[in-house]
Amino acid sequence: MNDDRNKKLVRRSSRLARVLGVAWIDEGGLKGSALVYGLVIMTVVAIVLTSIVGFVAAQTKYALRVHAREQAFQVADTGIQFYKWYLAHNTDGRTAQQIQDFWTTGNPYGVASPYEVEYNDPSGSAIGKYRLEVTPPTLGSTIVTVKSTGFAYRYPNDTRVLEVRFRRPSWSESAVLANDFMRFGSGTEVFGKIHSNKGIRFDGVAHNIVSSAVSTFIDPDHSVNEFGVHTHKNPIDPLPPAAVPARTDVFEAGRKFPVATVDFNGLLGDLSLMKTAAQATNSYFLGTGANNNGKKITLKTDGTYDVCKVNTFNSGYSITKYTKNSGGGTCSTCSGSCAPTNYPIPDNGVIFVEGNAWVSGTINNKKVTIAAADISGGAAPSVYILNDIRYTNTDGRDIIGIIGQNNIEIAYASESDLRIDAALLAQQGRVGREHYSSPKGLNPDSKSVITVNGAIATNLRYGFAWTDGTGYTTRNLYYDNNLLYYPPPYFPTGTQYQMDLWEEK
Repeated sequence: MNDDRNKKLVRRSSRLARVLGVAWIDEGGLKGSALVYGLVIMTVVAIVLTSIVGFVAAQTKYALRVHAREQAFQVADTGIQFYKWYLAHNTDGRTAQQIQDFWTTGNPYGVASPYEVEYNDPSGSAIGKYRLEVTPPTLGSTIVTVKSTGFAYRYPNDTRVLEVRFRRPSWSESAVLANDFMRFGSGTEVFGKIHSNKGIRFDGVAHNIVSSAVSTFIDPDHSVNEFGVHTHKNPIDPLPPAAVPARTDVFEAGRKFPVATVDFNGLLGDLSLMKTAAQATNSYFLGTGANNNGKKITLKTDGTYDVCKVNTFNSGYSITKYTKNSGGGTCSTCSGSCAPTNYPIPDNGVIFVEGNAWVSGTINNKKVTIAAADISGGAAPSVYILNDIRYTNTDGRDIIGIIGQNNIEIAYASESDLRIDAALLAQQGRVGREHYSSPKGLNPDSKSVITVNGAIATNLRYGFAWTDGTGYTTRNLYYDNNLLYYPPPYFPTGTQYQMDLWEEK
C-alpha cells in the first residue's frame, strides 16, 4: 500500500515539476517529492514577500509624500500668518496718508519681488520655505492680495499655494454708523450692519448685527437707563442689570455691546489725503463768494461732471446767485457767463471742494467720491442735496461717496420723490433734513418719499422727518451690498487689516 501511495505521489510531483519548469530527479520518490514541494513553497513565499515589501515601500513613499504636502501646507499658512503680523506691525493705528506711504514708498515685503523665508521646525531644523507674492492696494482701495507658496525640502516640487485677501473695513460697510444715539421705529427693516458709539433703540427688524460702544445708557427719549442696544417692541426688554434676552424676532443676527468705538475725529487725516489726491488730478476747487460758498457739481453719464461757482444761497440752502467765470458779477442761473465748466471724472475718483458743495446727477461705469471740507481750520462746509443722485448700473460698477465735513443736508426745495444712490458721511454734523419752519422764515412742508440706496455715517442723530408731519413721509433706507467690497474711492476705513477671503489654489 505504501508503495502505491509513493508511486502516485511521485507521478503528481513529476507533473507539478513539469508545470513549474523544475528539473525532476527520481531518487526514491519521496526525496524528489520533498524537493518539489520545498521549491513551490519558496516560490510562493518569495512572491508574497516581494509583494508585501513593494506594498510597504509604496505606502511608505506615499505617506512621506502626504506628510511633505501637509508640511508644505503648514509652511504656506505660516507665510500668511507672518504677513498678517507684518501688516499689523506696519499699519495698525496709522493715518490714511501713512498707510498709503507704506505701500508706495516703504518697500513692503513681497511687492516688488517675491519674499522668501526658510521655515524651521521646533527643533530648529530647516524643513522648507515659503514664498510671498503681494498685490498692493490700488490708489483709493483697501484690498491687499497675498499669495503664499510653501514646499518641504523632501519634495520641493510638491508645492501648496494659498491666496488670501486682506482689507481695511470701510465706513461704507454699515447701513448706519453713528456717533450719537439712534432710534429706529416700528416697521423699520434694515439689512446692513448698524453701529452707534452711544446707544440704539431698535423696534423694527434688523437682518444684520446691531452694535453699540456702550453697555448701558440713558435713553434720551424717556430718560431711563437701558441696554446699549435695546428694543421696546412687545415684549419690552428688561432693564439692566437683568440678563439680555436674545430677541431674534428683532435682532435676527444678534446684537453686540459694548464694542470698540469708531473715531469720527480721525477722519481729518482721510480728508487731508483726499485733498492731496484731488490736487494731483486738478479736481480740487476753492470756494467762492463772501462766505466761501463752494461749487455746484453735476455728475454726468459720459464720465464727466459740470462745475458752477456758487455765490450766495438762501436759508433753505437753494442757490440764489452764481459767480461769473471771468471778471466780476453774478448770474441768477448756471448759464451764460456763469455757464458750468466740464471736467473728466479723474481716475482716482476724488473731487474735493474747499467749501460747500451742491451735488446731483448720474454716473455710468464710474466710481467717485465728492468731499466738501476745509481742513485748514475754517468753518466746516456742508453738502446740500436737492435732486436725485443716481447710478446707471447697480452691480458695483457705479459707486458714489459723498462726505460733508459738517452736514449732508437735504435742502428745503428738494424733490418730493428723492433718490440718493451713495454712501453718505457727515463728519461733524448729521445726515438729514432740518425742521423747516420759523425762525428760518420758511413754511413747514411735507415731502413724499426719500430713498437712500447706500450707507449712512453721521456724527449726530440723523433724520428726514419730524413729529409734526414735516419732512419725508416715507423713508426707504436700503444698504447697498456692493459697498462691502467696493467702497467709494478714498472713503475712510478702519485702521486694521482683516482677512476676508481665503482659498487654496
